[in-house]
Amino acid sequence: MSRSFNTGSGKVDSIAHRTNADDSITITFRYLDSARVFNFDSTVNDFSRRYPLPATYINLGNTGLAAKNMLFSPNLNAGFDPGFHALDIYRWRLDQVRFFNTTRPYSELNYLLGGRSEQVIELLHTQNIRPNWNFHFGYRLINVPGYFKNQKTNHNNYEFTSWYQSKNKRYNNYFVVLYNKLQATENGGMKTDQNYLEDPVYKDRFNIPSNLGGDAAFGTDFFSNKIGTGNRYSDMNFVIRQQYDLGKKDSVVTDSTVIPLFYPRLRFEHTFRYTHSQYQFQDLVGDSTYYMDHYAIDLVGNTDTVSKKDNWNEIFNDFSIYQFPDAKNLQQFIKLGMSLQQLHGTFASGSTSFFNSFGHAEYRNKTRDHKWDIEANGKLYFTGYNSGDYQAQVSLQRFMGKKRGYLQLGFENTSRKPSFIYDTRSSFFLQTPASFKKENNTHLSGVFYLPAFKLRLSGHYYLLNNYTYVTAFYKLNQENTLFNVLQIGAEKDFHLTKHLIWHSDAYVQQLIGSAQLHLPFLYWRNRIGYEGDLGFKNLKMATGFEVRFASTYKADNYSPVLGQFFYQDSITIRNKVPDIAAYLHFRIRSFKAFVRAENLGAARFGTNGFGFTGNYAVAPGYAYPGMNIRVGIYWSFVN
Repeated sequence: MSRSFNTGSGKVDSIAHRTNADDSITITFRYLDSARVFNFDSTVNDFSRRYPLPATYINLGNTGLAAKNMLFSPNLNAGFDPGFHALDIYRWRLDQVRFFNTTRPYSELNYLLGGRSEQVIELLHTQNIRPNWNFHFGYRLINVPGYFKNQKTNHNNYEFTSWYQSKNKRYNNYFVVLYNKLQATENGGMKTDQNYLEDPVYKDRFNIPSNLGGDAAFGTDFFSNKIGTGNRYSDMNFVIRQQYDLGKKDSVVTDSTVIPLFYPRLRFEHTFRYTHSQYQFQDLVGDSTYYMDHYAIDLVGNTDTVSKKDNWNEIFNDFSIYQFPDAKNLQQFIKLGMSLQQLHGTFASGSTSFFNSFGHAEYRNKTRDHKWDIEANGKLYFTGYNSGDYQAQVSLQRFMGKKRGYLQLGFENTSRKPSFIYDTRSSFFLQTPASFKKENNTHLSGVFYLPAFKLRLSGHYYLLNNYTYVTAFYKLNQENTLFNVLQIGAEKDFHLTKHLIWHSDAYVQQLIGSAQLHLPFLYWRNRIGYEGDLGFKNLKMATGFEVRFASTYKADNYSPVLGQFFYQDSITIRNKVPDIAAYLHFRIRSFKAFVRAENLGAARFGTNGFGFTGNYAVAPGYAYPGMNIRVGIYWSFVN
């Protein structure tokens, strides 16, 4: 159910235009901070484009639970950050919001059904009220009871957008309402007093006792959104962006109409954003021994409730000016701006208010011959809570032809104040007071795409100083020595026959230094199968096997109260058999279907016969379920 689109990096099948007279449509979209136009991607060979969890991510054993990328990806964003990111992959973000332009009303209805009543529903509708005014509504529900005890998730995402452009094309108005409500039950992992996964009495994994949540009964009520012990994160965003352009009017005259044109040279922009966010952990049936042993929290008296909550209200205003050196190329501009940010936080210890001011500058140039693509931007915090934070980024891309592909190089340097959970005022700061220095991170990257060999090579080099991390469930730490991480990736398509295709993605990464960080040295994903139409004009099909493998490493543990993955150095995660899935994906015109049998590597022959009981371990105390059948239906309609 993730949002997939044509990035222009290769050939994809899109619905930018259909030629059938009864459903002919032209539909494109763009993002708030981009002048580029994108099309929907309707390919079916990669399910990870449709599923909420990307291919390189792992979760704690159930869709909707805390998830992390196995590829090293530190936070490189300067400025204020509340610090809660374990559920980020299920959030809809403002930089993902789409603004459409369509010749006819367009709708999508997407439904995914998995084992144990897993359900993911996504709806989309967009239409142009007038030729110069579009609106869009989107909704997604992720509701999964889970295979293990106390792992229920219930996530709701809503978005509404409006894009209005005046008839003379001088004025643009962008309006966004974006709301995320994320709820994930936390079980603290399986109890470790015995090996429950090998005990045939616990063949039904829901019977395995967990550290948190008590002995809750299994429930499949689709309309129930009640979450017991766990994390509840929510954020509501209102955004209004207004732009007014100065430039030159022009027109195109045809036999019957006059089409007005406008070429801007100077643009004035104001953006207003209001955000309310809440981060809460709550356990109404707390185990006093667990909380004392893991968090040094003493549940005294008659209470057995553990509750931690941070609330934030943010008012953001930005004033920017654009200058277009080439009025006919809106993807070449210079931008200067000033932003003011007001923050008010409420915590267990009281409340506080912050103020930030920062300046930012940007230069973009996608040349009209599309051979060069340059982006450079930076921002500097002048005053306030994040005073002294800065971020600078440069990206250069060279298109060398259809056969030789493109080369992209990038540089990024960030100095940032640690996330607010490292501030003693946060309700989630559970240790003795400590001070933390600003993080300073440098990131070098390179990508080379060679279409003649269907090969994409990538490299990332990170140089990190004052890296912050968590240990022992609640202890906040900072690595005071400089260290490096090198990450190299290769993506290659092998055409074994005309229709038998092998897609292989491999990544290796290595820590250089003595930092408290563990990474899998190798992550390897393979998809091999038939891709074609079987001789039918309107059919596109992909069927075969997907195999994913991560080398042995000491995977991070997880802290339910803080909602953070944390460093541990005692338990090694070993999975003797790779993660295997069989799939059948197909598209017939506007209808797409995905049928998958996942976690086939869990198959085992034991004393009690055959079963999918070899659960794939992902973190200490957490594992994936056995075989899971998923069926997804994705249907688009031209109204």
